[in-house]
Amino acid sequence: MPKLLHTGQVIIDLVMAVDKLPQPGGDVLAQSASFEAGGGFNVMAAAQRNGLPVVYLGRHGTGRFGDLAREAMQAEGIRIGIAHRAERDTGLCVAVTDASAERSFISYIGAEGEVTAEDLASVPAEAGDYVYVSGYSLLQVGKAQALVDWVLELPAGIKVVFDPGPLVDSPDTPLMQALLARIDVWTSNGVEALRFTGASEIAEALERLAEHLPSDVLMVVRDGPQGCWISQRGDCQHVPGFKVEAVDSNGAGDAHAGGFVAGVAQGLSAVEAARRANAAAALAVTRWGPATSPGAAEVDALICKTFSG
Repeated sequence: MPKLLHTGQVIIDLVMAVDKLPQPGGDVLAQSASFEAGGGFNVMAAAQRNGLPVVYLGRHGTGRFGDLAREAMQAEGIRIGIAHRAERDTGLCVAVTDASAERSFISYIGAEGEVTAEDLASVPAEAGDYVYVSGYSLLQVGKAQALVDWVLELPAGIKVVFDPGPLVDSPDTPLMQALLARIDVWTSNGVEALRFTGASEIAEALERLAEHLPSDVLMVVRDGPQGCWISQRGDCQHVPGFKVEAVDSNGAGDAHAGGFVAGVAQGLSAVEAARRANAAAALAVTRWGPATSPGAAEVDALICKTFSG
């Protein structure tokens, strides 16, 4: 069975819910606060809960946050590929969700911001596997070059999934240029796709992305409550979302990405995988916290309820 090797960053989220963000220099009271595993953990948890075995191929730290990260991964059944702990602790993200369900982040990268060629070689990637690359990784000077070099040496039978995230906004950097030719699956939200391509709408962004990527790349661009767009070899389709009452959008995109990869890795068509990913994201926004992706049974139930009614 294929597996997902996630090369991104697991960090710890300090999750807080507020009515509204404070003005600069101001203060507000939060209704809740908790420490939760986040970052790349959200995608991995979504994939694992939907039937795809996952290996974390990133660093984890020594300290209270590293302990929390390892405990969370072990509880989900995620295999920790790099056995040794780094000398510094795992990083932290302050994740604030306001009354509109929108979230804001402030992140500090710790041990997970470094990786070596030896680290990446510690778990062999095999034909049929999926390797997940986060745009955040390309911003880490202690990780980016080693990661891209390793990805470019992967055999063709291994699929590379790229998620640009909110901070990679251009195809023009040398590392991004090198990586583009090896991407098999692109997954992002609409804002990220528009920023990366300079397009004004998602359909245009998909066309421009195709100019930078291999001819058979599968592109998935999320469109919030509207669902997502998928495109491959010039065939662009909209896959509608599911109507729910959102309380927290934190982790919804990760639930979608992990659910989508799990679907295609298990042989579903892109449309079927996208529909399941839309359902996973819809359920995720009805729950507080970052790693709120449902499992396969809950996804099945929402799809059945929607299409049988």
